Amino acid sequence: MVATQPSAAATVAAPILTCNGLRKRFGGRQAVDGVGFEIAQGETYGLLGPNGAGKTTTISIVCGILARDEGTVTVAGQPLDVGSTKAKGAIGYVPQDLAIYPDLTARENLNFFGRLYGMGGRDLARRVDEILAVVDLADRAKERTEHFSGGMKRRLNIGIGLLHTPQLLVLDEPTVGVDPQSRNAILSSVEALSAEGMGILYTTHYMEEAERLCDRVGIIDEGRIIAEGTRRELVALVGGLDKVALSATGNLHDAAEAVRAVEGVEDVTQHEDGIDVLVAEARWRLAAIMEAVSRDGVSIRTVEVVEPDLEAVFLHLTGKALRE
Repeated sequence: MVATQPSAAATVAAPILTCNGLRKRFGGRQAVDGVGFEIAQGETYGLLGPNGAGKTTTISIVCGILARDEGTVTVAGQPLDVGSTKAKGAIGYVPQDLAIYPDLTARENLNFFGRLYGMGGRDLARRVDEILAVVDLADRAKERTEHFSGGMKRRLNIGIGLLHTPQLLVLDEPTVGVDPQSRNAILSSVEALSAEGMGILYTTHYMEEAERLCDRVGIIDEGRIIAEGTRRELVALVGGLDKVALSATGNLHDAAEAVRAVEGVEDVTQHEDGIDVLVAEARWRLAAIMEAVSRDGVSIRTVEVVEPDLEAVFLHLTGKALRE
C-alpha cells in the first residue's frame, strides 16, 4: 500500500470518516477483509473496484446499514454501528438505486425525506428551495418525478442526500444511466461540495470521473484495499512514465541526442514529424527538455504531455478492467 502524505484538508481538521479493520463474511465468502481508510473534510475519496470486490458491502458498513463482523467506524468524531442514530445523522447516503417516489413531485419527495430527517416547518421549506436550486430542478419542482429524465432523477436523488446538510456524502455510482449533460452537472456539483468542505466517499465505474474528482483513491479487490494514494502515487506503483510528444522541424537528430542527456529522460524516439520522449515527472522536466531541443535550432510546433492514467494502474493491480 502506498504511504501517502496528508492532504491540506487533513492537516487542519480531524478526519470526517475513519474506518479500520472492517471485516464481513457471508457464509463461506469473506466479502470485506480488513478494509480501512480515512476521509478528511473537503476531500473526495474514490473507492474503486471490479464487480464483487466488496465496495457495496464496505459502503453499507460505513453508512451503518449493515452490521460488520469486526472493525471500527467513526463519523464526525462519533462511533458508528447499525444503531448509531447520531453518527448516521452526519451522513448523506445516495444509493445507486434511485430512492425517490415516482408518484410524488420533486418538492413532495424532498419534503417527505426532510421529515424523515426530523426537519419541518420554515426550516424545511427553506432547505427544500435551496436544494431544488442546487440540483437545478427549481423550475420542475411541481412535476411528478415519473416524468423526469434519468439525469433529473439522479440529481434529485443527490438532493435528498444533501437535505440535512451532512458532513459526509456517500455517492454510490451517481451517474449511472444519465446523459452527458446531466453527468457533467452532477460532477460539477460534487466538485463544489468538496470545495465547501464536505467529505465525499465516491464509487464509480467511470475511471475518468475518478481522475477528475478524487483527491485520493483506494483500489479494493477481493475484499482488501490493495493500493491507496493520489493519482500520481498510484501511477508510480507501476513505474509509469509520462510521454512528451514534440511536433517539430529542423535538426531532429541532434535535438533527440540533447534530450537524452536531460535528467529523468528514459527514452527518446525520433520520427518524421518530431520527437517522443518518455520521462519521469514530465511537469518538472518539460522546461529542460524544451531548452535542450531549442539549442539545436529546432522549431517546435506543438507540445503534448500524456500522463499514465488510473485505468492502467487498475488493470495492472487487479488484472481486470473497472467495468468488467
